[in-house]
Amino acid sequence: MMKRILSILTILLLFNCSSTKLVDSWFDKDYSNYTPNKVVVVGITDNLTARKIFENNLASELKNRGVDAIESSDVFESHFTSIKQTEESIEKEVERLSENGFDAILISAVKGVNQKTVYSADMYRTDYYWRRFGRYYYYYQDVYFDPGYYEKYNIYNIEATLFNLKKDEDKSLVWVASFNIIDPKSINATVNDYVKAIIKSLEKEGVISSIIKR
Repeated sequence: MMKRILSILTILLLFNCSSTKLVDSWFDKDYSNYTPNKVVVVGITDNLTARKIFENNLASELKNRGVDAIESSDVFESHFTSIKQTEESIEKEVERLSENGFDAILISAVKGVNQKTVYSADMYRTDYYWRRFGRYYYYYQDVYFDPGYYEKYNIYNIEATLFNLKKDEDKSLVWVASFNIIDPKSINATVNDYVKAIIKSLEKEGVISSIIKR
């Protein structure tokens, strides 16, 4: 009887175990009192369905916590993700967003696959050299134009990053976290897990508040 109970508990734990694992995170303590008000949510992936689900889900979770969050597809110019951008064109887009009242960008990009194969490994540095959104997007936008690059792997390393658009200096990186998504099977389930992990990390750092009761 005891063995049967233990078997059932083991199965339940396996089915309830999140496929998304936080690997590492960093938060700039200079932003200890920082709260984003109007955020653009950006998912960099060639999978349009996954991108739409991610941006919609994360925007909804942020709105539930009092943050005005909008999907990139509703904000970026129509050509922005369809052709490769220069750093200058990206900065112009950032300026346009800032002029329209956006004060932050929360972006997610696939960093690597299979844990041992890293996509642009030199980008994730311990000194967080890439502190501006323009430079970050410039390097990772190639994912749009290289479909199927990581399809054969079952472990994805994904990085989520929050940039402050209002700080007039090079140091605009507020928070960055790296996650492993293990053997994703369902887009909806995987994205839901990933969004929950992002929200949990942001809440822990005090960047956003807990869900607002209605």
